[in-house]
Amino acid sequence: MSAADGPGPVVLDASAVLAWLQGEPGADVVQNHLDDAVIGAVNFAEVHQKLAQHGVDADRTTRLLRTLGVRVEPFDADDAITASRLWPLTRSAGLSLGDRCCLALAARLAGPALTADTAWSTLEVGVTVVPIR
Repeated sequence: MSAADGPGPVVLDASAVLAWLQGEPGADVVQNHLDDAVIGAVNFAEVHQKLAQHGVDADRTTRLLRTLGVRVEPFDADDAITASRLWPLTRSAGLSLGDRCCLALAARLAGPALTADTAWSTLEVGVTVVPIR
């Protein structure tokens, strides 16, 4: 059983998806979970925006992600409250709202969060964090 195995699905942070798309270190870790992973709608929007910002066909690329099996999970009002409550626990590590939304979704789904952001590993937020590098 790997560190990313758990009762719930692997939840992808935008940084992990972008690392995979760009072939960066850790892309293989993300690749190994694409067929059973989820990404929150907030982080999906973040990926789409970053791709478009850099001149990539964001619609085509995000469609590919979904074709590979990644499910986009809605972000609801309870997730929003959880993300808000994570702020005092994560502000010292500089986590963004998008980061906290990923963690909130991982908490709800009882799965690990995959990220390229190593600062997450220092946090005690009740979610298993799996750094991809």
